[in-house]
Order: sequence, then structure tokens, then C-alpha cells
Amino acid sequence: MDRDTICVQGGYTPGNGEPRQIPIVQSTTFKYNTSEDMGKLFDLEASGYFYSRLQNPTCDYVAKKICELEGGTAAMLTSSGQAANFFALFNICENGDHIVSSSTIYGGTYNLISVTMAKMGISATFVDPLCSEEELAAAFRPNTKAVFGETIANPALTVLDIEKFAKAAHEHGVPLIVDNTFPTPINCRPFEWGADIVTHSTTKYMDGHGAQVGGAIVDSGKFDWMAHKEKFPGLCTPDESYHGITYAEKFGQGGAFITKATSQLMRDFGSTPSPQNAFILNLGLESLHVRMKRHSDNGLAVARFLEKHPKVEYVNYCGLESSPFYEIGQKYLPNGSCGVVSFGLKGGRDAAGIFMKSLRLAAIETHVADARTCCLNPASSTHRQMNDQELEAAGVPAGLVRMSCGLESAEDLIADIAQALDKI
Repeated sequence: MDRDTICVQGGYTPGNGEPRQIPIVQSTTFKYNTSEDMGKLFDLEASGYFYSRLQNPTCDYVAKKICELEGGTAAMLTSSGQAANFFALFNICENGDHIVSSSTIYGGTYNLISVTMAKMGISATFVDPLCSEEELAAAFRPNTKAVFGETIANPALTVLDIEKFAKAAHEHGVPLIVDNTFPTPINCRPFEWGADIVTHSTTKYMDGHGAQVGGAIVDSGKFDWMAHKEKFPGLCTPDESYHGITYAEKFGQGGAFITKATSQLMRDFGSTPSPQNAFILNLGLESLHVRMKRHSDNGLAVARFLEKHPKVEYVNYCGLESSPFYEIGQKYLPNGSCGVVSFGLKGGRDAAGIFMKSLRLAAIETHVADARTCCLNPASSTHRQMNDQELEAAGVPAGLVRMSCGLESAEDLIADIAQALDKI
């Protein structure tokens, strides 16, 4: 089916007399007639459910829809986008391993990799997304197990050259994991460009209404784990914590990664979404294909207005012809990118403060990718502990403003921005 149709009808097909909307299975446990029946589930010899910490039917319906949208072979939901990225990496990395990552990624994910996972003995090398192929290759080590990047980085809005990063990853026998949150599979499907695993913060555009927090992991089914079994013992040797199952042998390329992440990591960490949250997420997915066009159109209109305004120093948006990511954006995102625009104001921190106070339509929030336009000045909120020099070094100058353009009229958004700029 076309992606538009998958948004509406994918993941769940009701039978005769069954509910048209996906059912909310609000239950922790599931009843079986015999211990033998349940034993088959624990041995992964039969499909079914025994405890919602691992899997739940409502969550699986929605995961299946996201899997179909991305063109993958298996998927799972998590309690947040952070949990999705952690599971995707930790599923194949352990103490003593190494990750290569783009340097322009969401700050929370950067901290996850550089601080929290470092405490687990997993090191990382961060590379400029615009690095040459030679510079990228130099970042790899014998113990490198994964490459990570974001299709469109938050909040830098750089665009990842997926083919370049996939080529380097595969030459070194490791998968490329891509966070596809901002474009969603409506505007980009990383699997078509060589990515192996895709993650999402479903809190953002997939929900689109600020109603639930969640994440998702999708496997392309294309990476041959057994061809590099010495690198991935967790997938290619018996898991003694789960009856000695060798996931790559039993479930193949298309199912090993998600099965291990579910039966091992979700079992131990329990970062599962509630059935209610999955249900709300599905409501957002049903209109994703319609909303993404409007978000992208509004983002481009606002970016073009800002680019010409005398009080604006710079604008980051790959849809602008002046952007250093315009050409690569046209390659990977020909139908639009997203509604998030970041820009710098002349006058720095003070100018940004006046601008933020003067907005009437756009709300000041830490959130992005919502039906309602929201705005943030990191220097006065999320990064307020840093001085101007530290902010510059972190890539979020004091005058930087991140605006997530919603579904309102572009004319109204521009009018609100114009009157706020007039106050500076």
C-alpha cells in the first residue's frame, strides 16, 4: 500500500464483528489453559502474550503500522525516543565496544552516548556530518559495533548523508542506525538509502498533538548478523539468560534484532509504553501524511521570511537554497523536511529574550513537532547554565531560537513573528 493508506489502515485489520479501531488491551497479564501453553511462549516457540512489560497487543498493532511505513521487517514500541535509541545501540553493544556517531544529534542522545553509555564501558567517536569519507573511515576502531545519526538533527537541523554513512558502516561490518524522528517515513525512508535500523521519538510528529511520550525501533531486515558473528555475540551466540537461544539463527535477519531487544532488553529494563499511549499514538499516525505536508510548507514559508528580515542573522533550514544542506536535502527529502526552523537574532541573548516575550501565537515550550506552533530559546531555558562562550562551543549561540511551526495559517505565523521582531 501507499504510505498515505498505511497511515490510515496499516497495522491492524479487524475481522468480522471485531472493533474497527484498534482495541486497548489494558491488562498486565494474559490467561492460558495449561502451563505447557505458556511454556511455549517463554521458549519463543509460539506467538502470543504473557506479560505487558514485554509485549502488548495494542502496542504491537501500532508498531506494525510504523514498520510498514518505514518498509521494515519487524518493529517494537518503547516508552520514549530516548529508550528507543538506547535499546537500538545497547542491543548490539556491550562493555568494551565503540560507537561512531554524527556530532550534530539531539543533546539528550549525545549525553546518552557520551556520558551514560560511557559509564557502561562503551566509548564513542563523534564526527562532523559534513566530514569526508576518509575522515569518517578514520573514526572506526576494531571494536566499533554501530554507526548512529539523525536524518535531520535536533536542533542543528543538519541533514545526514545516509548513503555516505551507510557505506562506511558496511565497509566495517556494522549497521547504520538512523533516528528518523523529524522527517518521519512520510518525507524520508532511510532504509531506501542503506540504513539498517531506524528509531523514532513518536512523541513528536507521529503523535503530533503533545498527548503521549513514546518511541519506536524498526529493523530493515537487511543486515546479515551471521556474516559478522564475531562482532555480535549477543545475536549470534546462545543467550544463556533465555534458554540458550541464538537469535540470528532462530529468527533470521528479519526478526533477530527486535526479538532480542524485546525478550532481553525490554524484559530487563521494562521501558514499555502503556496501551493507552499506543492507542493515542495511532490516532496521530492516521493523519501523519496530511500533517507533514502542512508542517513542511509552514516551515519553509517561515524560513524564507526570516532569511530576508534585517534583524535575523542566520537561518537553519535545509529547504532554503542558501543552506549548506540544500542539495543533500533535495536528495533525501525532495517532498519537504519538517516544520522546525532555527535562527539567530542580531543582538544575541537580549534580542532573543525580547522576541520570545513578544510572541502571541507561538507558545514557549520545550516541545517540538506539535500541531500548535511552539518556540524555545535554549540560552534562557534548557541551556541557561552556560555562558555565551560555552553556548557558542555547544552549537547553540545565545541568540538562537528554535521554532516548531504547527498547522496554523502560515500568514498568521509570519505575522506573529514579524510583530515580535518589531519589538526588538
